[in-house]
Amino acid sequence: MTRTVIESATKTVIIGFDEPFCVIGERINPTGRKKLAAELEADDFTTVERDAIEQVMCGATVLDVNSGAVFTNRMAADPRYADNNFVEPPLMKALIERVQAVVDVPLCIDSSVPGALEAGLKAAYGRPLLNSVTGEEDRLELVLPLVKKYNVPVVAISNDDTGISPDPDVRFAVAKKIVERAADFGIPAHDIVVDPLVMPIGAMATAGHQVFTLVRRLRDELGVNTTCGASNISFGLPNRHGINAAFLPMAIGAGMTSAIMNPVRAQEMEAIRAANLLMNHDANGGEWIRLAKVLEAMKDGASFAEASQAASQATSGRRGGRRSRG
Repeated sequence: MTRTVIESATKTVIIGFDEPFCVIGERINPTGRKKLAAELEADDFTTVERDAIEQVMCGATVLDVNSGAVFTNRMAADPRYADNNFVEPPLMKALIERVQAVVDVPLCIDSSVPGALEAGLKAAYGRPLLNSVTGEEDRLELVLPLVKKYNVPVVAISNDDTGISPDPDVRFAVAKKIVERAADFGIPAHDIVVDPLVMPIGAMATAGHQVFTLVRRLRDELGVNTTCGASNISFGLPNRHGINAAFLPMAIGAGMTSAIMNPVRAQEMEAIRAANLLMNHDANGGEWIRLAKVLEAMKDGASFAEASQAASQATSGRRGGRRSRG
């Protein structure tokens, strides 16, 4: 079975066909979050630290750290702040250091800027996941050497120089190309986590079916693990959490092994825990039973994060305070 190993200084997470679904927390990302972007421009990492802690409390076993910010208020004094290639490398380093100071889960270093990816790799403990490489020729030549140099796994996104194809066969061909090019660099398939690209169901009625078919092909024909931006499936539609909560177990059943998502949403985490139980990836139903206690505590007014923290503390106390692996 394919096993993609991600590590922090103290924890190991394995993404695999026979492993519990890997939840990669998405919230440390200034894109579309004006308040967070403004805080980062002011060297304020309060929200970053709070989001890191809360996501781990709610069940994320890996945290995505995205440095995609432009510091507009600094541009008047120095126009270089309009350039992501200037802003992101030092910002990524600072983000990684702040997150590692408050949580001990492995990280996913997320940027379109190669300099930021390397800055994150230098700052990260253990063996982080690199996000990402695409099938674009210049991107392959820039990112794959970093993957090889630092011996880390990488997210491979199924688009190339022609853009994102609506044809799932084309997206599969791009993923195959990336796996083959990675092999030329000595990077094994088990270190490639393919994102087949989830299209919004509101714009493409076959989007869900496409993903499930693609994931099966990627597993059966290429033997790779997979991930996605889970909330893309429901973009633009009402009751998005309901759609996401249905999509995730179906994707897991098709063979998807991880997702970049918001773990603070109890409804979606409940769906994942149920899928793990049904797939026999939850030993003795321990995580499902723990979640039931969390949901019961929420009836008394506790947030999902608060109830999850209380359940973790109670479990830790019964075990003598020893920490388990991620």
